[in-house]
Amino acid sequence: MSWNLSGPSKQTTAQLSYFDFLQKPIEIYIFVDPLCPECWSLEPLLKKLMLEYGRFFTIRFIISNQTSMVDQENIKIERLRQQWEKTGHLSGMCCDGDLWLENPINFPTTVSIAIKAAELQGKKAGKKFLRKMQEYIFLNKCDMSIEDNLVNCAEEVKLDIEEFKKDLHSNSAKKALQCDIKLAKEMEVDYMPSIVFFNEAIDDEGLKLSGIYPYEVYVKVLKQMLDKEVKPAEKPGLEEFLAHFQFIATKEVAVVYDWSIERTVKELRKLQLKQIVQEVPVKHGSFWEYAK
Repeated sequence: MSWNLSGPSKQTTAQLSYFDFLQKPIEIYIFVDPLCPECWSLEPLLKKLMLEYGRFFTIRFIISNQTSMVDQENIKIERLRQQWEKTGHLSGMCCDGDLWLENPINFPTTVSIAIKAAELQGKKAGKKFLRKMQEYIFLNKCDMSIEDNLVNCAEEVKLDIEEFKKDLHSNSAKKALQCDIKLAKEMEVDYMPSIVFFNEAIDDEGLKLSGIYPYEVYVKVLKQMLDKEVKPAEKPGLEEFLAHFQFIATKEVAVVYDWSIERTVKELRKLQLKQIVQEVPVKHGSFWEYAK
């Protein structure tokens, strides 16, 4: 899909009015594979976009299954491990590649079906489950194709466990996954992650970004789709941010607040001294858990 980043027209630089927000004008489809380290590394950018411009758009996660044919040959497994380690090192979002040596995920399709089962309890439930599942996989090296691990994850995000167990083996979850896979093919999405921006007020095919771009590119596309020059919302204070998300990477805080890693750690350590957060060291860097 071709698009141009010339920006909004000069004639339409007024802020959107209150009534524009009764129905958010932009819908964003985010195509992710739950076992893709690049998809995991998109999290800091998504948080910043939501906090600064979330009043203009809704997000729909589309689950892909690109890792469903994982080859268990040692050479391929070692390649996966190296890819995870490299991505974790470069992105600042820990991806512990030793999972593929110590506790490989043997049934990746089950992981994707579980996300669709969680989504049957609502979009917010599905997103919380996806995030917690990614933490289990990339930080804790859990095989999330094991049902007990899936149920533990569902309990942590407070899903209805009996419903989740039932939906996990239902045709509804399987069909929902097949719909996502079909949608990815129809939109010619062949790289993870990919983001497609739609303006609901315009009958258009949308603007697709494959891979990860600098944050400024996403903002520029959003403004072009709105055809208005809009300003970012004021971000919450750090403690409020941590209270909302509960468990967050140093990198996520740094990206959201435009801080260096050094400053971010310093600010978080101040809160640690006040017993507001606890540091959780991981293989690459640290996460921070809200302790109040």
